[in-house]
Amino acid sequence: MKLSYVFLAIVLAALVVVSIAGTRGDHFTKPPFEIFPDMNYQDKVKDQQPSVFFADGSASRPPIPGTVAEEMPAVNDYWATGKWDETHWGDGIPVHDSIDGGRPLQIDAANMARGRERYTISCEVCHGAAGDGKGITSKYGLNGAASYHTDRLRSDADGDLFNTITNGHGQMFGYGYNITIDDRWRIIMYIRALQRSQNATLTDASSDEQAQLDKTKTPPPAAAPAPAPATPAPAKPAGSAMNGRTPATFLKS
Repeated sequence: MKLSYVFLAIVLAALVVVSIAGTRGDHFTKPPFEIFPDMNYQDKVKDQQPSVFFADGSASRPPIPGTVAEEMPAVNDYWATGKWDETHWGDGIPVHDSIDGGRPLQIDAANMARGRERYTISCEVCHGAAGDGKGITSKYGLNGAASYHTDRLRSDADGDLFNTITNGHGQMFGYGYNITIDDRWRIIMYIRALQRSQNATLTDASSDEQAQLDKTKTPPPAAAPAPAPATPAPAKPAGSAMNGRTPATFLKS
């Protein structure tokens, strides 16, 4: 008898759920009733939607006249795009004086150190500390990071590298929103230093550096002395022959 009550309760519960939620495929003019909406519906303004809050009825607000987005220069020159024109990548670091009280962009030790810091934070995880494409991600199956020590990337224009950092390439996402323009050029400075460090010759060093390197060279091992000529056995004096007799013969005599 009690089991029948359980079945009856289940049937009543199912009827209540169906009566409230409806059957699959039903269409309603009113939004569904949600017990746990999980913040799906909020009082907010969405892009490209009308709004009664503003006088023009538009939710999307135009920028204030005369303003530009942060880190977006008013003139898209080589410094900001890496291009000399619409079809050619530029080459060279676009040095300049201080901008808004910041550090001048020059090829010096301070900017090189900053480039190394930014490279370590944003690039080393994939491209590796030496720029050989063997970062920590390669240990987890991501083996597509490029090595900077290939002929293609050693001869690649600086502007093309700048564009890759900004907009991404292949599996790499762009870092235009995470790395400032000057820091992208500083990273390129450091990449060029990495490439030179892995492919440098002695002639690339200054005369003072070459002299210092000569001092640190390990002298070659000294040649082993030539073996002395074998000393010939002394000649036996006359009459020393045994004449066919053995030492025992002499002992008996």
